[in-house]
Amino acid sequence: MNCHMNDSTADIIIIGGGAAGLMAAAGASKEIGQPHKVVVLEKMPRPGRKIMITGKGRCNFTNAKAWNEFSTHIHPKPNFLKPSFYNLSSQNMMDFLTENGMQSVVERGDRVFPASHMASDVVDTLVRAAVKTGAEIICGKEVEKIIRDENGNIFTIGCTDGSSYSCRRLILCTGGLSYPKTGSTGDGYSWAREMGHKIRPLFPSLTAIVPRGYKENDSKGHIERSRPLTETGRLLCGNQLKNVSLSLIIDGNAVQDEFGDLDFTDGGIEGPIGFRVSRKCVNALINGSKVAALIDLKPAVEENELSERICRLWDEISKDKRNVHKLYKDRYRILLSRILPMSLISAFSSMNPRTDHKSLAHELKNWKMEIVGYVGYERCVVTAGGVSLEEITAKTLESKLVPGLYLAGEILDLDADTGGYNLQSAFSTGYLAGISAATSLKTVR
Repeated sequence: MNCHMNDSTADIIIIGGGAAGLMAAAGASKEIGQPHKVVVLEKMPRPGRKIMITGKGRCNFTNAKAWNEFSTHIHPKPNFLKPSFYNLSSQNMMDFLTENGMQSVVERGDRVFPASHMASDVVDTLVRAAVKTGAEIICGKEVEKIIRDENGNIFTIGCTDGSSYSCRRLILCTGGLSYPKTGSTGDGYSWAREMGHKIRPLFPSLTAIVPRGYKENDSKGHIERSRPLTETGRLLCGNQLKNVSLSLIIDGNAVQDEFGDLDFTDGGIEGPIGFRVSRKCVNALINGSKVAALIDLKPAVEENELSERICRLWDEISKDKRNVHKLYKDRYRILLSRILPMSLISAFSSMNPRTDHKSLAHELKNWKMEIVGYVGYERCVVTAGGVSLEEITAKTLESKLVPGLYLAGEILDLDADTGGYNLQSAFSTGYLAGISAATSLKTVR
């Protein structure tokens, strides 16, 4: 990787050295071949910074599901991704990394990780693949402006250090607004807008959603993750619930049901199913709707069966000689200890103060929390919204408004669920954009 370079001309310039940008570089370089020049401009000291923190540093880089099931995890228009995915499927991506020296393992839920479980291996392999095909990756280059010549044939890119670059094909892979410390600060949206593109409303997705009373002085909308927890928040924080159901209620209607694992963190409700409902939840809150989360702690048991089981347990506890002289609240706590994880009892009790042994079954299956806010871009996984898909050709990812301009990755109005879907979308769109840009140059010659 080169970190210093004077004014330069290239055939293809890619702005952004993340997942989409590195795959665009590999696709473009391979397709166009030497001696043509493909350059990646990355403003951070190293490429792939956001990849490094995915999957808690283990990097769940794709999901092995076939398109029919994979596509159900793409929003808002899965079919837009179809040409990109068929050009570079999950299996193709695994093969690509293997060919460049990295082995993969498939885990629960068809999630795919590097065999080493180290995100740095994914980044190193992507960089190696791009450089091997002839791309040049220039770090520490922050772009501040993009100018098209009068004929619209040449893009000139000005950087904050005074250097400039020109190219015939430009690929924007600048990411979204999530995790700004990794370099995702939304620059690409401004450039796309300046070139005439419509930006669909942006909002954080795959983020913590915050129940009422979880954070001190909670307010509606964006709630900083750093805001202190209330006593209820502290009681809930750290609890990890396995195999529960979560229903998202918007304006009184159930709009989404998920089953799996849920975590209470310093941010709010997270974990796989918390993240899955966050997209609709955040969007609803932004639009002023009333939102609630309904947790079923015992989804494998019908309520009447659970009620009978609790009645039997209550009789056993009440008839036990050791409990005969105990107060109701002490016997009730013993009952809870037979049904719930110990770490959850205090929080559940404080949030359901009027529940007794007779109503317990109903509350266990209908633990309702009003949702008032969400953690913003500082810690969300992806940005929803972006450059309108109506203005991009799905088969090439070229702009319909600006010939020679291609867009890929999170800058597009395309996002996905947690579980490897987002990174695969970035890889697939980046690779297709790179190949398309290179192919268009070959046809011009």
